[in-house]
Amino acid sequence: MSQTTQRVVVLGASHKPDRYSNQAIRLLRENGHAVIPVNPRLEEAEGIKVAHSLDEISGAVDTLTMYVGAERSNTMLESIIRLQPGRVIFNPGTENPELEERLSAASIPFEHACTLVMLRTGQF
Repeated sequence: MSQTTQRVVVLGASHKPDRYSNQAIRLLRENGHAVIPVNPRLEEAEGIKVAHSLDEISGAVDTLTMYVGAERSNTMLESIIRLQPGRVIFNPGTENPELEERLSAASIPFEHACTLVMLRTGQF
């Protein structure tokens, strides 16, 4: 999938440069991807307007990359399924068996990986 522009949703976006979700936003953009950060409490991250919920996003999404733990993502199960992303990346610490079961049932592929490593090694 590398070298193809994707529309990527970063769930759990942060405006703090030391956070992995913020690093992902920057690296995704450097790699030419269209980034949609999502965080209910932020207005912008890295100069991009932040969506306050997944339900605000319309149109096709190639990748949903997770930066929230299971406790938080469990409150968004329906929204994630409605989004119908092309794939979901569970970054370390975001694993969620219940969500994985729902994704499988909806035929949405997912993987346990690190978005930053995938981008840096050409595996994104």
